[in-house]
Amino acid sequence: MALAPEVSSSTNPQPIEDDHPPVDAPGLQYFVFGLFFIFGGITSLNDVIIPKLKELFTLNYTQAMLVQFCFFAAYAIIGIPGAQLVKRIGYMRGAVAGLLTMMAGCLLFIPASQTATYGLFLLALFVLASGVVVVQVVANPLISLLGSPKTTHSRLTFAQAFNSLGTTIFPYFGAILILGSLATVSAAELSGADLVAYQQAESQAIVNGYLGLAVALAVVAAVVWAFRNRLHGEQHEPSSVVEGFSLLRRPRFGYGALCIFLYVGAEVSIGSIIVSYLMQANVLGLAEQDAGKLIPLYWGGALVGRFIGSALLRAVSPGLLLAVVGVGAVGLIGLSATTSGTLSGYSLLAVGLMNSIMFPTIFSLACERLGAKAADGSGIINVAICGGALVPLLFGVIADATGNLRAALALPVLCYLAIVGFGIFARRPATSHIDGSASQYE
Repeated sequence: MALAPEVSSSTNPQPIEDDHPPVDAPGLQYFVFGLFFIFGGITSLNDVIIPKLKELFTLNYTQAMLVQFCFFAAYAIIGIPGAQLVKRIGYMRGAVAGLLTMMAGCLLFIPASQTATYGLFLLALFVLASGVVVVQVVANPLISLLGSPKTTHSRLTFAQAFNSLGTTIFPYFGAILILGSLATVSAAELSGADLVAYQQAESQAIVNGYLGLAVALAVVAAVVWAFRNRLHGEQHEPSSVVEGFSLLRRPRFGYGALCIFLYVGAEVSIGSIIVSYLMQANVLGLAEQDAGKLIPLYWGGALVGRFIGSALLRAVSPGLLLAVVGVGAVGLIGLSATTSGTLSGYSLLAVGLMNSIMFPTIFSLACERLGAKAADGSGIINVAICGGALVPLLFGVIADATGNLRAALALPVLCYLAIVGFGIFARRPATSHIDGSASQYE
């Protein structure tokens, strides 16, 4: 999942316009790579805990999708305040603040389990996601500053690979730990004290997983804190939030921001229902844990596709390639929805391969030639990631209303069709900066 905001220079024919010299902090970039790995992995764990919480609290799909709603709502609520916090206290202290917030979110799973309260699980996820957002606000610009501007492109691509690696690895081990229940009953068969006791016992697997993450985050926060005074040459410029949002009036950027919203929403929607989808008798009929172990194929497809896409984008128009993979995603979803068995299951998992270049390509096409407003544009794109909150929730509403996950797949199809349109619309490079009369932004 390209759920973390990413910048892929290989998709942008224009050079990076950066007036800031590289900051001096030898070795720090490796810790930043680690941050990409951590927040990528934590985000993808939602796909594992959704089916677990759905069973424990006998939720319908709409209620279960509140997991993603609460997680990705943090991008809209915390994104801009988080950026202001980082500007105020600096990158390193901002990273520590984000990591400690993530740790607090992990620890909130303890009272959520002890009280068997779904609302507390959702609160824990929101707090966890708030920390993720702050860490992403730090990591994306920092990785570009830690070294020569000439090698920024390779560092960003390498960092994104760590993000994808996290989204591929975490769900597999999360499925083993969280979905490996030995219970012989289900929550739907219990009531009263027996139900509460069952929910407390079964949710302990979730607690154990996130307690391990809390310890790891504490260690990483301590390491980053030790580096807090080693970042020299750090600079921050004031920016107007209102001025940033005014970019949405420009067709190319506004359409691109909408597509980021739709892309993240479609990607998260599919990832969220993979376990339930593969468990269906007319698909693969797998047990919950076995279905969970296949989630890495979805996110791993994005990892592999990124390397393939990086090579293709050197010879193919980014807009046209975006349109092609968008059509591919629509075709694979249609194939999955109209077939059964192995073909149905694996064609849906293969959508991850089509997702691979979408976020960075949409980002670069939307922000192309923004010039001095590039930072404002990046901030708005970050907020647009809240599509991961709203689109999955609507997906759940459709699934509940129709009683059919296949019918709900029409929603991501519409999202991908809009992305196809953007690829065609932005197939030609912007011809000037936003203040030029010939620009596509005007």
